[in-house]
Amino acid sequence: MAASSSLTVSQALVGRTIAHHHNQASTDRLSLLTTLTANRSLKSSTRVSTRSRKSQLVSRSVIRSAAVETLETTETALVDKSVNTIRFLAIDAVEKANSGHPGLPMGCAPMGHILYDEVMRYNPKNPYWFNRDRFVLSAGHGCMLQYALLHLAGYDSVLEEDLKQFRQWGSRTPGHPENFETPGVEVTTGPLGQGVCNAVGLALAEKHLAARFNKPDSEIVDHYTYCILGDGCQMEGISNEACSLAGHWGLGKLIAFYDDNHISIDGDTAIAFTESVDTRFEGLGWHVIWVKNGNTGYDEIRAAIEEAKSVKDKPTLIKVTTTIGFGSPNKANSYSVHGSALGAKEVDATRQNLGWPYEPFHVPEDVKKHWSRHIPEGASLEAEWNAKFAEYEKKYKEDAAELKSLITGELPTGWEKALPKYTPEIPGDATRNLSQACLNALAPVLPGLVGGSADLASSNMTLLKMFGDFQKNTPEERNIRFGVREHAMGAICNGICLHSPGYIPYCATFFVFTDYMRAAIRISALSESGVIYVMTHDSIGLGEDGPTHQPIEHLASFRAMPNILMLRPADGNETAGAYKVAVDNRKRPSILALSRQKLPNLLGTSIEGVEKGGYIISDNSTGNKPDVILTATGSELEIASKAADELRKEGKTVRVVSLVSWELYEEQSDEYKESVFPAAVTARVSIEAGSTFGWHKIVGSGGKAIGIDKFGASAPAGKIYKEYGITAEAVIAAAKSLL
Repeated sequence: MAASSSLTVSQALVGRTIAHHHNQASTDRLSLLTTLTANRSLKSSTRVSTRSRKSQLVSRSVIRSAAVETLETTETALVDKSVNTIRFLAIDAVEKANSGHPGLPMGCAPMGHILYDEVMRYNPKNPYWFNRDRFVLSAGHGCMLQYALLHLAGYDSVLEEDLKQFRQWGSRTPGHPENFETPGVEVTTGPLGQGVCNAVGLALAEKHLAARFNKPDSEIVDHYTYCILGDGCQMEGISNEACSLAGHWGLGKLIAFYDDNHISIDGDTAIAFTESVDTRFEGLGWHVIWVKNGNTGYDEIRAAIEEAKSVKDKPTLIKVTTTIGFGSPNKANSYSVHGSALGAKEVDATRQNLGWPYEPFHVPEDVKKHWSRHIPEGASLEAEWNAKFAEYEKKYKEDAAELKSLITGELPTGWEKALPKYTPEIPGDATRNLSQACLNALAPVLPGLVGGSADLASSNMTLLKMFGDFQKNTPEERNIRFGVREHAMGAICNGICLHSPGYIPYCATFFVFTDYMRAAIRISALSESGVIYVMTHDSIGLGEDGPTHQPIEHLASFRAMPNILMLRPADGNETAGAYKVAVDNRKRPSILALSRQKLPNLLGTSIEGVEKGGYIISDNSTGNKPDVILTATGSELEIASKAADELRKEGKTVRVVSLVSWELYEEQSDEYKESVFPAAVTARVSIEAGSTFGWHKIVGSGGKAIGIDKFGASAPAGKIYKEYGITAEAVIAAAKSLL
């Protein structure tokens, strides 16, 4: 196209072999800045030449080659106009809000336009059409780029009024992309690096389903995952963890665009980030392409995408060198355009600089008309796929039914009957082993159950024994080997979960190592991603590994996190109950804290009790008036039960309550809660091998909380329990002191 500086595929291949050194990058950015003036001159000359050619057409003196050139110039002019529409929608929204990040949308508008207008397959009127291409803006601070694109494409979730309400109370255009607020946004991004990991999860999900359900005569699962990430995402270690796995897994339908603008909040990235990203990604097993002119090089971007799609066995990183804040005469290529509004004077100057005469939020009619085709095209794409699926369903009924359940999220009728049940006569076991029994019982009846561990499968006990490993050449298998990459593991599982409602991903490590992945778990809770976190070695009960591996504050910290279920089962029935709850809750994640040590199967525990969060497992009182209430979770429920037995021998009436999930208990009616913890009974003792923080909400000012408010120690578990006073004797003494 006449107004774009383009490279052939072969030139792009040569370009990406050039080492990424700061001096070279600075020179490239300087040359890109000159395109601001050059592009204005080119547009001016294009307008003059176009008028001249129109006169020639009227006089019938134009030759065919000129006619072809006119067509190309008109197309390019419309692309320019569309790209500038994206830029100014972002500028205007940030300016009106007096808050936001205009620089990225201004720099990334060309790649955003090409993706949404020319490349991606989607239906604006059904953002949840299964076989759509997925897009993730990992650099979520630049969300006005995505909102502008959704608006132009015709999504009902981002109307003009929504753009005007950017970052305001109750708007559908929050300050970072949120999948639960804005249909068309696939995942929640903002914490840098999380988004590209989600994209890896989305691409894994596509590859897995394609391997399971595609047939030689029917490619029913076939879509790409696209992602834009920035320098900040590249600096965060989580992105390297996930991209290492993406290369290992050969996720050929993952195409990531690296917005290589060399500016972060503190200034030029040369102050802290001078590595060769290209070389690193090649080492991670990615195909790498360098687009040197991301500002106006439309054909370079197109050629790069075409090349990326031709590489089937590797994910592709397209490094797109852009100018942050492109078009702003005084703020482009500076940190000042990164995270604040341009200001009225600079907005006017940018309008003049880019030849934009329109009022704020205006979409020119020719741009509007051009983009309007995506509504009928999207409906047609979905209709074609639906017809294809109908044919697939006739030929492959069982596979079609299974795939449909994954698409809709409808669980098989009676799936919970597969969960094992236990009696006190059955020998006790560690709840991590009981967890494995549940996983292997559920896998045959839940087609979306997939997952694995951070290099601890044999210790977390998370292997699905009837399946092999998901690998590059065996993507149909359901055991995922994450390696020692806890943070990426959580974020990848978020992507898997948000790919399709029927996916039920789980991931595992030691409970203490949730510290490595807390940010991903928080995004699970925020984005309503029902990941199951299988966390073993849940207390000082792990013993000799000592305080570095013994969680203390972790239960309390997750109980403080909104929209997450923290479950600590005590035995087989409660472990089964925890899985029943976790599978049922598809819009909030669950953490299962599981023991390393063996625990007995207790009388009175049940799956149904776990669903209420807190329930009575034994009670010798009448009239809802026990002398004392003992409450515990997990391994300490056995201790509370033993203490109750001794107190009852002394004539006391004692109620024992399992408080396996505080969150579920809080959701019960006031009447139910009064039946478990009657207000009149103030003699209450809690025991848990963790921080006492929060327990006084349960036991009240008249009760006592037994726990651990310091770090653990290295010794056999029994010795540590005794030294730290996590014993039946301590519970008995505390109870007697209250009576």
